[in-house]
Amino acid sequence: MIDPAPRTETVAIGTIDEPNAPWWKKIFGAQAFQIFLILLVIIAVFAVLAPSTFAQWSNFRLIMQNASILAVLGVGMTFVIVTAGIDLSIGSVLVFSGVVSAMVMRSMGGQGWGTAIVGIVVAIICGIFWGWVNGVLVAKAKIPPLIVTLGTFGATLGFAQILTGGVDISAVPLVLTTSIGYGNVFGSLPVIVVIAAVVVVIGAIMLAYTKFGLYTRAVGSSEEAARRVGVKVDRQLIYVYTMTGALAGFAGILSLSQFATTAIAGQSLTNLNVIAAVVIGGTSLFGGYGTIIGTVVGLFIPAVLQNGFVITGVQPYWQQVAVGAVLIVAVYADQLRRSAAARGASGGLWKKLLFRRTGS
Repeated sequence: MIDPAPRTETVAIGTIDEPNAPWWKKIFGAQAFQIFLILLVIIAVFAVLAPSTFAQWSNFRLIMQNASILAVLGVGMTFVIVTAGIDLSIGSVLVFSGVVSAMVMRSMGGQGWGTAIVGIVVAIICGIFWGWVNGVLVAKAKIPPLIVTLGTFGATLGFAQILTGGVDISAVPLVLTTSIGYGNVFGSLPVIVVIAAVVVVIGAIMLAYTKFGLYTRAVGSSEEAARRVGVKVDRQLIYVYTMTGALAGFAGILSLSQFATTAIAGQSLTNLNVIAAVVIGGTSLFGGYGTIIGTVVGLFIPAVLQNGFVITGVQPYWQQVAVGAVLIVAVYADQLRRSAAARGASGGLWKKLLFRRTGS
């Protein structure tokens, strides 16, 4: 009896950008350019309404500085949401990491870079720990990410309050505030903006061009299909959540540098603001697709709205209304895009990522 010829099975693991798409489409994404046009319109409106105050480099510099910490958090959140997950704990992890770091630096008593470097390392290690906990519970215990990160959201914030008695710590080495928090390069460009830009560029390249980014998108598209083609899904999820925690810890030291205090009560809406920015920037809540640059553009919409409303005398509460409306529109647009892709009517923007598995 003759054995049948080898059989080739095609496994589709989800809908993502075209593999052969130009570099700018991979980096910026399909929706980010449209969101960027909306951002330009918002900037133009405020520039016309308040040319002497809004349309000034000093004001744009302030907006960028205020968005820098959120941009660092947004890089990690983008990776998590691309896996079809969520992380509600990043704001509290930021606070916890900042608290532990501040306590360590206060106990050391120094004001130089030696103490500061120890504080930076401690903050990142704290973030890595909580990110790893999130990843293990999601990947191994199979607890939904919403529940896991909601739990660690409360736990990290509670531990931070227990350690400090609910009182902020202001013993931050002067070198952090003068060099990172309020330092400038190239004349008037804040150091914290440059640091955030470096993180954003690295994150964008990782998501668009590396195997790590490909596996992240594959997991978000279809965990089962990803497993069939050899992706170690559990390990990838743990890596993604751990990386997000590390960035939250790093954001904690940036927050200490900028505000010279732990600001325990000042991060209650951080996680929601970052999630909104990621979704507005074009990352799909259903997983499988997203760009870091889109997230950054999404961050600047609420930042510019808040700044513009204050300058023009409009109640800043309208910012939440405007951001909420843009968020709903962004999610609806994502649903339409996914429906069009499923019908094969996406105009060539989306394709199936196909892997071939050969068997007998």
